Amino acid sequence: MNYLQAIILAIIEGLTEFLPVSSTGHMIIASSIMGLQPTAFTKLFLIVIQLGTILSVLALYYKRFFRSVSFYIKLIVAAIPASILGVLLNDQIDQWLESPTMVAVMLVLGGIILLFVDKWFNKPVIEDSDNISYKQAFIIGVYQCLALIPGTSRSASTIVGAMTQKLTRKAAAEFSFFLALPMMFGASLIKMLKFFKEGNTFTPEEIKLLVVGNVVGFVVAIIAIKGFISLLTRHGFKAFGWYRIILGLAILILIFSGHELNIL
Repeated sequence: MNYLQAIILAIIEGLTEFLPVSSTGHMIIASSIMGLQPTAFTKLFLIVIQLGTILSVLALYYKRFFRSVSFYIKLIVAAIPASILGVLLNDQIDQWLESPTMVAVMLVLGGIILLFVDKWFNKPVIEDSDNISYKQAFIIGVYQCLALIPGTSRSASTIVGAMTQKLTRKAAAEFSFFLALPMMFGASLIKMLKFFKEGNTFTPEEIKLLVVGNVVGFVVAIIAIKGFISLLTRHGFKAFGWYRIILGLAILILIFSGHELNIL
């Protein structure tokens, strides 16, 4: 991996991680076009650059993290279902990740759902995610389990889950951002431990690539979050639904036309 590839991947991560469009689907296209090989460092890079996007949430919403202890408890409660299921299904998830076809199909199915979400949940009553109950937080966490299927999108799963609990689109999206923190930090930590446990180490060049990737991801994610909230508030999810459908169909066309696609 060179610096240009690292920057491109970080831009894609920053743009897609918090949007309901599946960052995995975009990584399939990008990694295949660039011809990247699934080395131990490359796989680690794609997870650890999420730390930069986590910091973007802290930078934009830092005041929210000083309101109450219950805010943190709700995030923990919401993170429990996917954390437990992720550990139990770890091997199965790795197998799913090797199937670009599954990713493409889930992109299309998720896109179809997003076309109708605004009509299904059009009577929200909760405008601030801090006002949800622990039960509602847990239910949103259950929806997050769907994101264990590659191509579903963690953001899409949690936002739809939050909207079923009467949150406005804006409040649902923001809670999804907050919930990303424990999930992405945990995933990065686990991946890092596994990397070292398997006897791998960083070269000075790889450390620089990680720093560049996180910085770029941080800046791009801030722009993406602000743009997403603005677009979501004014226009809803339909545009994202069509985008997912088009991307999923594009991946399927590439697969069935004989192109080899790699999921890193």
